[in-house]
Parts: sequence; C-alpha cells; structure tokens
Amino acid sequence: MQTELHVRKRMLGLLLLFVLLFFLLFLRIVFLTTVQSAALTQRGIRQWTREGTVYARRGSILDTGGHTLVMSATAYIVSADPRKIGDAEAFAGLVAPILSISEDSILSKIGDRTKASVTLKRQVSTETADRLRKLQLDSDPDTAALAEAILFDEDVRRVYLHGAFLVQTLGLTNVDNVGQSGLEQQYDELLRGTPGRILRTVDGHNNTIYDSGNLYIEPQDGNDLKLTIDETIQEICEKAMRECYQVNKAQAVHVIAMDPYTGAILAMCSKPDYDPNDPPRNESDALQNLMRIRLISDAYEPGSTFKILTAAAALDSGLTTPEEGFYCSGRIHVDGDTIRCWGNPHEAETMAQALQNSCNPVFVELALRMGAENFYSYLKAFGLGTKTNVDLQGEGSGILIPLRAVKNVDLARIGFGQSIAVTPLQLLTAACSVINGGRLMQPYLLKEVIAPNGQVLQRTQPKVVSRPISEETSLLMRSLLEQVVSIGGAKNAAIEGCRIGGKTGTAQVYKEGRIVKDVHIGSFLGFAPANDPKIALLVIVDEADTPIDYGGTTAAPFARQILADVLPYLGSPAYSEAEPVTVPDVTGQQLWQARSKMEALGFTVLTDGGSGSDPVCDQMPGPGITLQKGGQVMLYTGQSEALEAQTLVCVPDVTGLSIAEAASLLRQRGLEMTMDGSGFAREQSPLPGEFAAPGSTIHVTFVFPNP
Repeated sequence: MQTELHVRKRMLGLLLLFVLLFFLLFLRIVFLTTVQSAALTQRGIRQWTREGTVYARRGSILDTGGHTLVMSATAYIVSADPRKIGDAEAFAGLVAPILSISEDSILSKIGDRTKASVTLKRQVSTETADRLRKLQLDSDPDTAALAEAILFDEDVRRVYLHGAFLVQTLGLTNVDNVGQSGLEQQYDELLRGTPGRILRTVDGHNNTIYDSGNLYIEPQDGNDLKLTIDETIQEICEKAMRECYQVNKAQAVHVIAMDPYTGAILAMCSKPDYDPNDPPRNESDALQNLMRIRLISDAYEPGSTFKILTAAAALDSGLTTPEEGFYCSGRIHVDGDTIRCWGNPHEAETMAQALQNSCNPVFVELALRMGAENFYSYLKAFGLGTKTNVDLQGEGSGILIPLRAVKNVDLARIGFGQSIAVTPLQLLTAACSVINGGRLMQPYLLKEVIAPNGQVLQRTQPKVVSRPISEETSLLMRSLLEQVVSIGGAKNAAIEGCRIGGKTGTAQVYKEGRIVKDVHIGSFLGFAPANDPKIALLVIVDEADTPIDYGGTTAAPFARQILADVLPYLGSPAYSEAEPVTVPDVTGQQLWQARSKMEALGFTVLTDGGSGSDPVCDQMPGPGITLQKGGQVMLYTGQSEALEAQTLVCVPDVTGLSIAEAASLLRQRGLEMTMDGSGFAREQSPLPGEFAAPGSTIHVTFVFPNP
C-alpha cells in the first residue's frame, strides 16, 4: 500500500512538472509570437535577404559650350563574407595588392565572423573589379576558394576629365559622392540625385536566390550643370599659369577672367593645385590648403591696380580731368606721415600721365580731394567691403576701414591701393564696372541647370548690382587705361597692333602684422579689345622669387600671353581695328576685273552667278561706303526686274549684340544705325528678315538687365 501511494505521488509530481513545462512553453510561445514577433520577423528577413544601396549617377558638369568637364563613371563596392574565408591571412595577402589597401586593414574588417558582408573598399574601378573576378575563376583551387568570399555591388565614382583643371572651382566629392568643396559642394543637391535600393533573397551560404521576389528600386540621376566657364579659355589660362608659376618661382599664381558686360566668369585658375582624380586625402592639411578658392576667399592689398577705381571715382565726381596738371616731387606729406612714390619723381605730369606712371602722390591728392564720404560712396558702389555673392562657398568680403574711423592718412593710402584689402574677384568685378559702361554686375558661374531628360530647369540672368559711374566716365577710362598699356607702365602686356587696356600693381606682403621687405604680390588687371571689351582678367603672382618682382615684370607678360591666345578664339582679331576701306565704283567693269579689285582691297566678294566677262551692273554697298577688311561686297550682273529685286538688303538680326557688334554687322550689310539706350540690343526697326534699300537706317534700342 505504501508503495502504491509512493508511485501515485511520483506520477502526480511528474504530471505537475509536465503541466508546468507545458505552461512555460505556452508562455514562451505567446511571448515570441506577440512581444518579440516584429523583432524576430526582422531578424529572419535579415538572415535571408540582403539590402543594398543603388547609388544615383551624379550629374555632369559642363562648360559653357556643353563640353563635359566632370562626369560619373561606373565603379564597384568590393565586400567580403568573413564566414567563407578559411585562411584570413592568405585572403588579405591575395586581395590587398589589387585593392591597394593594407593587409592589416583587411584583417581587421574580416575578423568579425558574425557578419555576412563587410566592405573592403568603395569606388573600385571596373578594371580592378575584373582582376578580382578573374581570381574566382583561377585554375588554382585554393585561390579560387579564397576569392569566392569576394562580393561586388555597383557604385559610381567621380571622373575629372582634364585632371588638374579648374581644380579649386570644381571642387571634390567624398567617397559617398557628396560634395566637399567648390561647385560640387555648392550645388550638391542639384547634382547628387536620389539613390535607389536593391533587396535580394539569399540562402544559408549568402548566395543570391533568383526568381524569388528580389526588389529593385531604380535611382534617379542628378541634374547636369552648365557653367559660364569656357573650356578653351580655361585651358589657355592653365597653360599660362603653369609657366608663370615655374618662371617666377612663386609661392602661388592666380588668374580669373570675366565677361565684363555680364559678370559671367570665363576662367579661374590657381597654382599650385592637384589632380582631383587622385587627391592627397591622407594629407588632410595639405589638401585643405590646395582646395581653398583663394580668388574669392583671400583678401590682399591690391596696390596700384586699385588706382583704376580711384581714377574713375575722381573723374566721375568732376574733381579732375585727364588734362589737369600735377607735380610729383617723389613724396607727399599727409598729417605728418610721408608717403613716397614708387620710383624717381615724375615732376610735371597730367592726370592721364599720372595714371600711366602709376604716380602715388597724385592719387593721394585725388583721394583727399574727394573726401571720405564722397570717396566711400564710390567704394561701396564698386562693391568693396561686401561679398560679391558669387555662387561659391567661402567668399570673403575684403577689409574696408569703417567710415567713422577712417583718417586722412588712411584715405590717402587707400587712394593708391594700400590700407584696404580686397579679394581678387571683388577687384575684377569692380574694375569691370569701370569699363562696361558703369554697371557693377554680380559675378556668376552657373549658366544652366539641365535635367537628365535634357530640359533646362534653371537659367541664370545677368544682374546689375549698382551703377557706380556714368557711361561717359567709363568710355573715358577705357581710353586712359589703353594708354597705360600702349605708352605707360604696362607695356609688357601690349600686343603689337592690338588694343589692350589695363593697369599693373605691386602690393606689399604682410606676415605677422609686419611688412616683409623685398617681397611683393605682383598683378596685372587688363581687358581687350579696349574699345569694346570682350574679356577682362586679373593675373596675380604671389611672392615671386625673381630679382624684380613688380607686377609689370611678373604678371603682365602672362596676361599678354593669355589675351593673345583668347582674342582670336572669341572672334575678336588680335589686332587693332583696321582702318576702314572705301568701297570703289566697279560698275561697268567686267566681273573678273571687279572681283580682283575688291579682293585686293581685302573684301569678300559675292556675285549673282554671272560669268567673268559679264559687266557689273550694280554693287552693294555702293561706291563711297566704308567697310572693314573682310567685309562682304555683292556684285550684280543681272538686268531690269531681277537686278531691282536683288539690290534690296535683308536686315540682319542684331538683338542681343553690343553697340559695337550691332553697328559692325549693319555696316557690313551697307546699312546705317541710329540708337537709343545702352547695353545690349533688345529691339530693332525694321525687323530681322525684312528688306531695306542699301544705306537705309536701322533704329536699334539697347538696354541693360534690370538690377
């Protein structure tokens, strides 16, 4: 009986134990299917799926003519599955030389065997990826087995097609294709696009299971940027600056070129630089220094190039004339301070000659004559002391002593380019307003934003910021600055037969608040053609290691080199405007004789198809009209009604052209021009395509963009 009771107790105990275990199991099941349901589901998904980013193709950067400067190319993310690697050291030794990374770096990444994939390197080229794929097919089974752990995902990398070209301005992207500097950073949101996603199902060995509902979300590519930069002009500047940097043994050299009428930046170049396809990322301080856009960020004392602004302000305010007489004794005293001229006394000279001689005392006198309030009103209208708002990050505003604190001696020094600091872009923009008719334009680099489908999303229009001087003063300053190059101190920038205007400058260098002796910043600010500027540029040579480091010897010759190459490219002959030639009367002569006579004078001859022995019945333009060499002359041999119809001139379209360009085009058609306004042609009468008699007058209305 006692044994039976004992058995029953044991059975009851076991039953209770089973009930308890069942209850605990039930609670566990409830817990897993309720509280931990979402987490376990996600864990399972992670185990049988692999999610990756499909990077969007970053938009290209184009020059003003649509030529590609920067583009995105296919690359790969190389990863490895640590669980498939038997011999870690052998794997690292196999892969490291191909990926150009250290074995220690690979070993540290593949050491965590809890992960199914670790990234070894991003933005791997197609060629390198192909070398790794070949390892997976290697005849050596050990090598192939190791290489089986390598995984590939699509990536993109940035390619700068010209290497060290417009480096600081274009900027850089990081490994994630995010802009780090320059235009890449400024317009990162427009360029980068929207990345896609890929979700693939894998088995227990991390192999993709196809036809199992893999998901692919296509990325949206970024927009293209078309710049105002001209690839040809930039290359000309790059070549000149490479030579300038070497010849002058300078700390740095810079050039910036601009369309003076619109503010469009045509070229920007600074040396030393680097190849953005292989930047020195391991030397962060050096890279940061090389990436700086000094043309917009660094302020410096401009020296005598600033006299362009002082002269324009003094002439515009009516306080001097080019013919006014001055006397330079080599020095001038202001409030007890002695300010010296840069060389020997110039003695008696006119204001125009003082500009040619870069005479400091005369510009001291002009600045004092204007007074602080008047002079400062011009300086602020020229944009000094404020940012130009160019579309680049990191722009400086220069340094202008506050009006309330400026003293006479400060004002005197500002007059010839000391006691004031400007950025190169500030100075060039202000100088352009002196030569373009008196309008300060906002400089810009972005011309258009173009969607992947080719649609233009955004287009930049020129913007007038202020009107510091009158058109009459601007016209006078162009003439005076042309004389500075032709007969003054900037002769090293002169091109035989070409009309160049400009001014040299030699600025002091400050280190630790003190002037460094015998070290200077030489510069030349110039424009061409002087009568109708198509380009303005500023060349700066920082601390040249040469016996004579003045701007006239270090900077001006290379500005001359740039202009000599650029002007023919812009369609402006690198020679002064030729003397107009009078069209002779060839009516009655045989066509071959008339053609020979016209071609000997430099004209291009068009005919109505008559034979060489036919007499010329009429001509257009008529006798006595003046044309430039290269102008077109039409010779007619037809009769009666046909002749009458052909002697009418088809009126050309001059809208968008400058005054000089419109007048030249109309003159070549034998038409005269009357005008109102200034700037660029907006309207004309008769309209383009209509016919008018030779010698007819075309009325053209010119306007500037609204500020």
